[in-house]
Amino acid sequence: METQFTSLREKIAAESKARRERYAQFRAVYDRAYAAGLAAGNNAIPTPMVVTDAMHGKQWYVEDGACGFAWIRVRPATSSFARWLLKEKIVSGRSYNGGVDIWISDHNQSVTRKEAHARAMADVLRSELGINCYADSRLD
Repeated sequence: METQFTSLREKIAAESKARRERYAQFRAVYDRAYAAGLAAGNNAIPTPMVVTDAMHGKQWYVEDGACGFAWIRVRPATSSFARWLLKEKIVSGRSYNGGVDIWISDHNQSVTRKEAHARAMADVLRSELGINCYADSRLD
């Protein structure tokens, strides 16, 4: 009887160790992806725009271009990486359209910079972890 419990404890310990190693890999790759995304966003060159208030004749120059949002969708939400994102509070829950979304909150409101950040991040996550993810965005 004791040997059954010993082998079960050893199995649980091995699985726990494998999970810790996998989570450490997720953290390292996520940090590299985030750094690549931040660099891509900072190096992106948005097309400036002029916003006009026709009623009052005022104009504003917006150097960062159009405003919007960008994110990386990771599918499925039940994958080990998606569960790690939830556990680390990098994502807040499942996406309405399936999977989980990593929102890009850097780069003020510039959709061009946010899109570049999201694409670069998704590229690193796909290439290093082989996960199913893609960048998406929308204008505000």
